[in-house]
Amino acid sequence: MQHRTTRRGFVRGAALGAAGMVILSDSRLVCGTAANSKLNIAGIGVGGRGAANVEGVQHENIVALCDVDAQRGGDMFARHPQAKRYTDFRRMLEEMGDKIDAVVIGTPDHTHAVAGVMAMKMGKHCYCEKPLTHSVYEARVMAETAKQKNLVTQMGTQIHAGGNYRRAVELVQSGVIG
Repeated sequence: MQHRTTRRGFVRGAALGAAGMVILSDSRLVCGTAANSKLNIAGIGVGGRGAANVEGVQHENIVALCDVDAQRGGDMFARHPQAKRYTDFRRMLEEMGDKIDAVVIGTPDHTHAVAGVMAMKMGKHCYCEKPLTHSVYEARVMAETAKQKNLVTQMGTQIHAGGNYRRAVELVQSGVIG
């Protein structure tokens, strides 16, 4: 029997795989962490799309999870009973800061930059779901903070940052295809 992959399933799997590989492999180099050790990950906004983001890094140590809606985040809380639970990401970062290597942010749009900048100022690598920010100013602050702290960051684009899309852009820009 042949298994048919849906577009949604493909997009989800590719996005999660790419995010995990980029952040986790590169952050090991930046952190100086041994290649075979696991990173301590915190999830901010773990219901809905945020749950898929946490699933993408579930092979690492999920040490803390935060969601303001216990019902919406409940599935991730149940899947990771060892992770400390929070409803306020600020409190989570303050209490768990020295135990976290990176954060995965899948909150509603208006808190991406706030949570991301706070985590980066604490030296945490970040994966943030799109849209990254609400303004050019917020995007610049995030980029400057990541650069100042020498952090690995990525915005989820649901496979649009993959090699196949980059190659297509190269072909269009070079004039090979119109």
